[in-house]
Amino acid sequence: MITAGDYLSAIAADGAALVAAAADHLEVAVPSCPGWDLAELVRHTGNVHRHKVAVIEVGGTQRPKVGWASPPAGGRALLTWYREGLALLLDRLGTFDPETPAWSWTGDHRVAFWQRRMAQETLVHRWDAQAAVGDIGPVDSELAADGVDEWLRVFLPDPDGAYEGAPGTIHLHRTDGEGEWLVELSSWPPVVSDGHAKGGAAVRGSAEQLLLFLWGRRPNDTVEVHGDPAMVDSLLAAPQL
Repeated sequence: MITAGDYLSAIAADGAALVAAAADHLEVAVPSCPGWDLAELVRHTGNVHRHKVAVIEVGGTQRPKVGWASPPAGGRALLTWYREGLALLLDRLGTFDPETPAWSWTGDHRVAFWQRRMAQETLVHRWDAQAAVGDIGPVDSELAADGVDEWLRVFLPDPDGAYEGAPGTIHLHRTDGEGEWLVELSSWPPVVSDGHAKGGAAVRGSAEQLLLFLWGRRPNDTVEVHGDPAMVDSLLAAPQL
């Protein structure tokens, strides 16, 4: 069971690792984020961090009228701006009670939602930064499994998404610990449950492999895909990420 403290520790570690990877390579392209260089990755992640600080500070369950920051173009000023925003995020997420109301686009309007979401956001973009410079650090397997669960239960049911493949069930099986998910695609939004069952397709891999696969960071051949591969492709295309 991942705790609030685990999320905060992950944000701090991955947030620092992201900027460390980017610091001397801001003009390097980020293959996993087409069209971006590392400066843009730092701007994007820093902007997300600061936006969520504002959301938490406003509080409540209604969408707040908060804007997006205008970060420096690059160089040392951008790195400082990013680090300051990361510190603000950690402070707010650590100071506010996790049950404090804070808007999200889902039905979960709590600071606890943003603790998890910012940990997963920062993890994936840390991976992007390190992959761009060819020095990828390990991904905590339990945090990765939590990220798989978040992708399936938070992002996949996006009301703006759509499943255009054949109806059926996809089974995702984590191979490096506990974690199995059944995704029923006979209706929208899909029904996600825990457990083992045979479906029209199955995807097997470590928690890290599954997470990066779902987020489009790794190709299909980095996990085991059984059954109908077209169903798996349709699953990946369903949420509006």
